Parts: sequence; structure tokens; C-alpha cells
Amino acid sequence: MSEARWYVVHTYSGYENKVKANIEKTIENRSLQDQILEVSVPMMQDMVEDKDGNQKESIRKMFPAYVLINMVMNDDTWYVVRNTRGVTGFVGPGSKPVPLTDQEMESMGLHKEAVAAPAFKVGDSVIVTAGVWENTNGVIKSVNEQKRMATINIDMFGRETPVEIGFKDIKKD
Repeated sequence: MSEARWYVVHTYSGYENKVKANIEKTIENRSLQDQILEVSVPMMQDMVEDKDGNQKESIRKMFPAYVLINMVMNDDTWYVVRNTRGVTGFVGPGSKPVPLTDQEMESMGLHKEAVAAPAFKVGDSVIVTAGVWENTNGVIKSVNEQKRMATINIDMFGRETPVEIGFKDIKKD
């Protein structure tokens, strides 16, 4: 069996979450958990200004009309993904899907499964190094190794507020 890689699937605009849900349901129904490991619609947080000039937090899709899938490419998995309602095709020349390179994966915050032991654990004090919360201190409340994300509590308006941040955007205090 070949190694699982990340592939990009093009979808109809606005169907990203439906495609993700349909693929996950098919994985469960056909017992393909060992071949299709993860389906992702990458999201990002940013601050936007509303019509009154107030700053508010917004969560939006990083790649509208695209879904990322970590899978072992074979005839069965290709067929399942390609024939999911809302999918227009894999990204690649013709009908040949091309996996993301290690550099592309790293720039999107995705990592291979064979990653070293976790760098962060619950209770660690960290500083956010990028994004909306840059230079903010926080304490890790939970760690998601598979997604390479940590939930930290930050002080916002005098209250502790949980925020999910990628490992690449935090460092130990």
C-alpha cells in the first residue's frame, strides 16, 4: 500500500462543507478510515470592519471552492472522492491528481503523519507569533495533535476567552 498524501479537490462554490460531510459519511459507510485519513476545509480568522467602523472577528475559508484530503490514492479512493456530489475534480493535469509537496503542506500548516513528539502540552505558557493575536500571551487548555492546533485562553475585555491556534503560530513563553 502506498503512503497517504494530501490532495486538493475542487468543489462547487459554497459546497465545501457539504462535500466534506458527504466524503466523511462515505468513509464510514465503506470502512475506508485506513485509506482516507482526513478531510479538511481550512479556515482562517481575521478582523474585519463593519459598516459602523467597529472591528469584529471573522472566520472565513482559506481556499473557497477547495477541500483538502489526506488519503492513500488508489482506484477505490479516487472513485469515492471523484463521484461525491459537489466535487468537480482533483487538482492536477487531466484526470491525474497531484499531491501537495512538503513545502506547500508546510505553508498551509499541514504536516505529514510522521511528525515528532508534541512540542506543546496542556498548561504550557505560550506567545502567539502570527495572525490576529500576535504578541498575545496565553495558557494552553487543550492540544489537538492530528490538526496540529492548540486551544489557548487569552485575556479579552477582562475575560478569559478560548482561541484555537496552529502550532506554527505559537512558541513557548
